[in-house]
Amino acid sequence: MFRTALRNVLAHKARLLMTVLAVMLGVAFVSGTLVFTNTLSNALQNSSAKGFDQVDVAVTAKTPKDTGDRIGRAPELTEDLRGRSAEVPGAASAVGVVTGFTALADKDGKLVGGGFQSQGGNYWGTEDPRYPLQEGSAPHGANEVAIDSETARRAGYEVGDTVRLSVDGPVLTPKITGIFTTDDGNVTAGGSLALFDTATAQQLFGKTGTYDEIDVKAAAGTSQAALKAALDKALAEDLVETTTGRRLADDQAETIASSMSGLKQVLLVFAGIALFVGTFIIANTFTMLVAQRTKELALLRAVGASRRQVTRSVLIEAFAVGAVAGVAGLVAGIGIGAGLRSLVGTLGATIPDGPLVVSPGTVAAALLVGVVITMLAAWLPGRRAAKIPPVAAMSSLHATASTKSMVLRNTLGALFSAAGVAVVLVATTMDGSDGQAPMGLGAVLLIIGVFVLTPLLSRPLIAAAAPALRVFGVSGKLARQNSVRNPRRTAATASALMIGLTLITGMTVMAGSLQTSIDKMASAAIEADYVVSMANGNALSPDVEKKLSSTAGVTASSPLRNAPARIDGKTEYVTGVTGSAIGELTDLTVDDGSFEVGGARVVVDGDTAASHGWKAGSAFTVTYEDGQKQRLTVAGVYQGNQMIRGIMLDNTALAPHQDDPADMQVMVKTSGGVSDATQDELEKALGSNPAIRVQSKQDLSDQIAQMFTLMLNMLYGLLAMAVIVAVLGVINTLAMSVFERSQEIGMLRAIGLDRRAVKRMVRLESLVISLFGGVLGIGLGVFFGWAAGELLGTRMATYELVVPWGRMALFLVLAAGVGVLAALWPARRAARLNMLAAIKSE
Repeated sequence: MFRTALRNVLAHKARLLMTVLAVMLGVAFVSGTLVFTNTLSNALQNSSAKGFDQVDVAVTAKTPKDTGDRIGRAPELTEDLRGRSAEVPGAASAVGVVTGFTALADKDGKLVGGGFQSQGGNYWGTEDPRYPLQEGSAPHGANEVAIDSETARRAGYEVGDTVRLSVDGPVLTPKITGIFTTDDGNVTAGGSLALFDTATAQQLFGKTGTYDEIDVKAAAGTSQAALKAALDKALAEDLVETTTGRRLADDQAETIASSMSGLKQVLLVFAGIALFVGTFIIANTFTMLVAQRTKELALLRAVGASRRQVTRSVLIEAFAVGAVAGVAGLVAGIGIGAGLRSLVGTLGATIPDGPLVVSPGTVAAALLVGVVITMLAAWLPGRRAAKIPPVAAMSSLHATASTKSMVLRNTLGALFSAAGVAVVLVATTMDGSDGQAPMGLGAVLLIIGVFVLTPLLSRPLIAAAAPALRVFGVSGKLARQNSVRNPRRTAATASALMIGLTLITGMTVMAGSLQTSIDKMASAAIEADYVVSMANGNALSPDVEKKLSSTAGVTASSPLRNAPARIDGKTEYVTGVTGSAIGELTDLTVDDGSFEVGGARVVVDGDTAASHGWKAGSAFTVTYEDGQKQRLTVAGVYQGNQMIRGIMLDNTALAPHQDDPADMQVMVKTSGGVSDATQDELEKALGSNPAIRVQSKQDLSDQIAQMFTLMLNMLYGLLAMAVIVAVLGVINTLAMSVFERSQEIGMLRAIGLDRRAVKRMVRLESLVISLFGGVLGIGLGVFFGWAAGELLGTRMATYELVVPWGRMALFLVLAAGVGVLAALWPARRAARLNMLAAIKSE
């Protein structure tokens, strides 16, 4: 039986090629994902480890503890502490580290890097071992800076050039005195690093006389553990903690591995989808192969082969196909991993150099996935073939499915579908995260149910296309009959395309609905013409609001200043605003009381008020950062949203209790309204600062839309793999259908059907099957998009279902295109059959 199985594999190389391709693509996606993420993770870990080469022990301030009414403050790392650290036995030197956001502009005035990746710090002395100078000298004084070599290369800067940069708002124009190399992870990821002398950095980052961290280097012969123990003993009275450089590198490696695991899981999900779609094709292929060899298998049974041996022979074929596809998929996956790495570089992201990592786990996963998926998909057809009685099989080429089996299948499909719809509908009535698990379970049940019911659904849906097919005469009629002749085969082929289009449609509906809802939220909550913020999301200097309020044409402005406070024994954040202007800058619906902010009167969003049991007129005590208390009164309760929520109080009440006030945003209303001229005027008032964004409501919406578009395009690209596998499935089905119907096609040719009509017949059959899968996929996708939207609506009051009919039509056209493309080779093959040879074929 083993030799028989291998002979069958070699005898049907052309028929099994599509199966190998389907499995190979899925395996390639899995192995490519593993190679790419392992390579990226390894390169980042090696790079980050180099960054700790100059750190044997790091001294940092202890995290402040919650002391009840008063909010704890972190201790300061002073110059005295650094000096004492350097004098500890076993210490060679101690370097004070200061860091902070530093936006650096290129020669066109645009921000270098991606906001949060734009960093600044201090250069220690004249030769800092952390940052070896490539050219030039160390910075000295407020008008000098050193930048990393990657930023210099990307922006075209050289030693002696003047650069525009910003730390906390004002624009600085220091001269570049040095260019250094670094293994800093932010620079590696495409950001920038600007270094000032220590005194300047401390002044710019608000750390005068203090440091964020003290890095201690061990003397020769002293281990990191010994140095840590000595520092712990010497600094026992100080509120600091020590960490070895090895521990920091390990922690960083764990963080990188954790972040990579998220990316790996997302990519593997789409690889799984491609494999899931490919499973249908494999099962379909083996079903047709077994059907074509029914007489052969029956003869084996007649000469003494048992059912188990027949099933085993089919599984051996599947093992051979899976092994070949697994090896080919692994090789292709290594290429995909290398290609993804290059693609990341072309998209602007910079990753460290390093070898391509092909781990034993990746090899094992590729081979295991290829073999197991293929054998699982082939098991049912093999088992079904073994159960056919030898006499019945030898008397007929095809054993039709019994009525009992179809009734059982339709009953199971109906039960799964009904259960799936019921669970999804129940999930839509739940709140947010509580409904996610039931929603996922219902979606899986419904997809399984529809897949099982697809043979039953194929007849009425394909029959609906009959009027259109009549236009094509005999070819159209034959195409319709061929499509419904074997409902199971048609269902398996259409289901592969259905799953891909379900996911694509569902995500498109969700993204469009979310975008519309966010637009409504912005227009409903914000009356300001512009919102000003930092490019990296950090806090703005209070000077920004002062400059804006004094700019010609500005009629109202207010900062949104977040600050921690203690309320009812718990830490909560309050938002400081300009009470006299906030009502003019926002348009929030007030459910209780009035929107009045000033003195001790505050407004609170509905959720916060409900959690504390407040209403208009309620009073409560707040404890500020400095430990001072104040009695506040709720003037009104408003409807909050994702953009504006929380407790709003006047800045005149909040500011006296803040040592270092910082604004998250500034809202601005102008007499001229939204225009390019007004926006230019506001940007000029802020010194054309590359770190500060001046955005209208439309700009905010466009920014969010860009994020959704980028996400959708990435998902479309990943799901394209599933669509490609589906195309292979349609080609495979049609090619085997043509082979199976060779005698019939030869007879049609003999009685007058010309080659063009034969081609048309096969193309129309492919088109009908593809459109059938497309209609099912789009219908399920819209349903899932609606259901997920209902779940989101419990947390987003402005959520509104938007069905993008234009894109739905485009997806249907895509399904039709799949059908036309898939039919090219099978139609040509059918038309070229020799009619006499075909008539004589078995």
